[in-house]
Amino acid sequence: MTSSSIAIVNARVVPVIGEPIEGGTVLIRDGVIAAVGAAPEVEIPEGVETIDATGKWVLPGFVESHGHVGIHEEANGPAGDDTNEMTTPNTAAVRAIDAVNIDDEGFRDALSGGVTSIVVKPGSGNPIGGQTVAIKAWGGRTIDEQVIKAAVSVKSALGENPKRVYGAKNVTPSTRLGVAMVIREAFVEAQNYRAQREEAERDGKPFARDLSKETLARVLDGELYWDQHTHRHDDIATALRLADEFGYKLVVNHGTEAHKIADVLAERDIPVIFGPMFTSRSKVELRDRAIANLAALAAAGVRVAITTDHPVVPINFLVYQAALAVKDGLPRQTALEALTANPAAFLGLDDRIGALVEGRDGDVVIWSGDPLDVNSRAEHVFIEGAEVYRWEDGTGHVVERSERFA
Repeated sequence: MTSSSIAIVNARVVPVIGEPIEGGTVLIRDGVIAAVGAAPEVEIPEGVETIDATGKWVLPGFVESHGHVGIHEEANGPAGDDTNEMTTPNTAAVRAIDAVNIDDEGFRDALSGGVTSIVVKPGSGNPIGGQTVAIKAWGGRTIDEQVIKAAVSVKSALGENPKRVYGAKNVTPSTRLGVAMVIREAFVEAQNYRAQREEAERDGKPFARDLSKETLARVLDGELYWDQHTHRHDDIATALRLADEFGYKLVVNHGTEAHKIADVLAERDIPVIFGPMFTSRSKVELRDRAIANLAALAAAGVRVAITTDHPVVPINFLVYQAALAVKDGLPRQTALEALTANPAAFLGLDDRIGALVEGRDGDVVIWSGDPLDVNSRAEHVFIEGAEVYRWEDGTGHVVERSERFA
């Protein structure tokens, strides 16, 4: 995606990491944030396009840290649903990147909600669901040109979902006992595989590759995070137990009842990607679903992010979930961090996204006002310095492929 130098001036700049700047300037050069500061501190080179954002708020693009955009396409029914490979309980070898359709309408919705980065994850039908991918929400000729990080984590599920899927087939796992066993056995096999691979490398002998075991070995080595779908507090305890046993980097996803053991999560510094919030109590695991649970987690010292789980909740409603979380007790600063800096840090992406910091990608959104005010809207969205969305004449306009690559 081509980008040019641009300066946004006279704005209320909210870097998220650092204090807001009144009358601030954000300078983007060659797709990267070159400077952020008060007007006198930032020198704007000659010839740089300038946008006067007087009265506007400028923030980093939001990060959806648990979405299925592009692999669970909207309005395409079964033909567009590639979320779960539910043919075997361990599908560690599958990769979300291989199923993402970047023309899914969800990506256009993301831009209208100020979302510029998405971690696309396989679904929760399997105990081990596959590899996730972090991508920009727009801008490439192919998905590969939108990649931030090709392999971020491995998605795993505890609780009702894998029980229901495989119980209906009358095969293992049909209980919580079985789900945990599948994960435990897979990691033991990965440990054995890693040891055998190292021995073969030392001896200079050939070694047959196994993609599932290689993926789990990367989790064991700390290269990939373990994204654990889990709602009930007892399932979260199982997630902690497994993480202790195998030493991987755990991130709790959903965490509906995480507030019940918030002190345990805080002591261990286990982050929680919380949500989706705008849902009914559609299954037993969600009986205690409440937006206020997020505030309780944060109050206990747990680092939190917010997810829509798109398409469960439309991705452009990410900021509205944050606004209602503030209404239910979440501090405003924590809400902004939960949309930006926190998810970037949880998943090892904070060298590029999550804050208006010099050296990070020029993913910047100009809002009409405070984004936590539901009356505010994203008016200009930039990804790596290139405008990909704008609101004008009462209509949102996405800069389409034909315009970008004319």
